[in-house]
Amino acid sequence: MAQQKSMEDLFLLFLQDIYYAERQILKALPKMAKAVESPELKQAFLHHREQTQGQVERLQQIFEHLGKRARGTTCEALNGIVEESNELIEEFDTGPALDAGLLAGGQAVEHYEMARYGTMVAWAKAMGHAQVAQLLQQTLDEEKETDALLSKLANENLNQKAKAA
Repeated sequence: MAQQKSMEDLFLLFLQDIYYAERQILKALPKMAKAVESPELKQAFLHHREQTQGQVERLQQIFEHLGKRARGTTCEALNGIVEESNELIEEFDTGPALDAGLLAGGQAVEHYEMARYGTMVAWAKAMGHAQVAQLLQQTLDEEKETDALLSKLANENLNQKAKAA
């Protein structure tokens, strides 16, 4: 029978999940950047990799603040999204359709992260962890910016190029 767990336990579980996810994203973004044809999308992926490195460091600060060891737990949701992107890279030649597909994969990652970070900000505030909430909010804001950039790239030209190809 399962034991009774607290919100702190739940928060730590989500923290470990997103820590794993961010570290997997660090590995996936260079491969995605290398596979795309669009210089703007390539730059967006590489810039987000730099942001992600800072996000991992922020998560490590949060673990330290909570007196916990920074460690991840497997995030099957993120693994699935990354696997889909890897399949696209294998199945599609470099070009507009692959760019559109990898952009969509990038947005799927951003939406997952925004959902997780939004929840964790609310929970950190509810538990009285103001400093943790602030660090998580910084990352949430970055994820929203990246999502907006990807939407802009898709709507301004990448989707049209993929349709025309």
